[in-house]
Amino acid sequence: MTRLLIIGGLAAELGQAARIAAARGARIGQVDGPAAALVQLRSEGADLVLCDLAHDIAWLMERLAAERIACPVIACGRNADAAAAVRAIQAGAREFLPLPPDAELIAAMLQAVSGEAEGPVHRDPMMGTLLARAEALARAEASILITGESGTGKEVLARYLHAHSRRARGPFVALNCAALPETLLESELFGHEKGAFSGAVAARKGKFEQADGGTLLLDEIGEMDPRLQAKLLRVIQEREVDRLGGTAPVKVDVRLLAATNRDLGAEVRAGRFREDLYFRLNVVALHIPPLRERPGDIGALAAHFARRFAEANGLPVRPLAPAAEAALLAHPWPGNVRELENTLHRAVLLAEGGWIGPEAIELTPLPPAAPGAAPPPASTAAAAAPAAPGGVAGLVGRRMEEVERDLILETLTHCLGNRTRAAEILGISIRTLRNKLHEYRAQGAPVPVAPGAGLPPGLPLVLPAGAGR
Repeated sequence: MTRLLIIGGLAAELGQAARIAAARGARIGQVDGPAAALVQLRSEGADLVLCDLAHDIAWLMERLAAERIACPVIACGRNADAAAAVRAIQAGAREFLPLPPDAELIAAMLQAVSGEAEGPVHRDPMMGTLLARAEALARAEASILITGESGTGKEVLARYLHAHSRRARGPFVALNCAALPETLLESELFGHEKGAFSGAVAARKGKFEQADGGTLLLDEIGEMDPRLQAKLLRVIQEREVDRLGGTAPVKVDVRLLAATNRDLGAEVRAGRFREDLYFRLNVVALHIPPLRERPGDIGALAAHFARRFAEANGLPVRPLAPAAEAALLAHPWPGNVRELENTLHRAVLLAEGGWIGPEAIELTPLPPAAPGAAPPPASTAAAAAPAAPGGVAGLVGRRMEEVERDLILETLTHCLGNRTRAAEILGISIRTLRNKLHEYRAQGAPVPVAPGAGLPPGLPLVLPAGAGR
């Protein structure tokens, strides 16, 4: 259940947005202004903040940064308030939502933030077996380690486990350990007391306390710093957290799920992950096979994404032509379900006529094969071919940092803003990519954002010319 905090009065159009969100399953909180919102975020947290343009969003964003509170903020108002919307985006608001609200946009916004869908979409027997095992384990209290390649749907499975558990009425809180720097991650996990650091003007509950009585998912757990691993181990063992700057532990009742695309056993042997924490997390393991090993799911997922993106963009829902389905089935999907999702997003936007034809299917080029490796399939060989010498010659005379910037931004554009997939293609860590994008955004370069990172495609967004997010 998405926790939505609304800043502003509920008497008019903002109240209409709240009612739509509540009808779609969101748990609504409401405060009258940014100061009260900070109090709420410190004590209860939220998955998303919806703030009326009438309030000082710039001040709110400054306070969130100072107090190390990582929560997306969406500005909302009438399209006539374009200047105020631009200021809100420049101050750090994730998106702009026009009022009066559209019910489908609200629904897609909640889905995009929470990552929830109707449930895992599957047709392949391999996934059917996995989900049956997950449902059987869901009612237990043991920690579960979810493994699988990037993009296979580990958070979707975690939400499925929570929904079928005895804690289903409690909160589901997810935190990506790779998305935050160490200092911010520590505060997000364990909370802090007033005065714990510069900017900590009040006490704040961390994710463990916010998930009390429910489920906490620690995604990309393999990226966690060893110092925090030790602190996490103590929380699991003692079932209590020590806030930053705190003098007494706080008891918590949380069912812990962890997810990773790394081989944690190998990380333990390499000394990068604590062995005792590994065994605490790995009471039960669920491994999600890559999409290439469950071809029966490709058609079902493609149809699901085609319908979702058509509805989000106000386009007719069109079936896949047989030739388009054949192209999807022939692709090895190194980016798994996330790559398929991006591919169908493009296809829905590019398709013409009553079908999604093969001409609308633009597959992600595969990296060149290593020396001695088997040649790629004929359907992907052309896409994986190296650039012609003339392309390299065209780079002569340009500064290295300019070439690097263009390569990163073009790759991110090709991946529809999907940072994980772009980092994989570029061969760099997600943290390095995030730092580079921060630099480019500060320089005024437009940085693509994945639909799932903010609002769905088709949502009106007000930005100044040439500005990035």
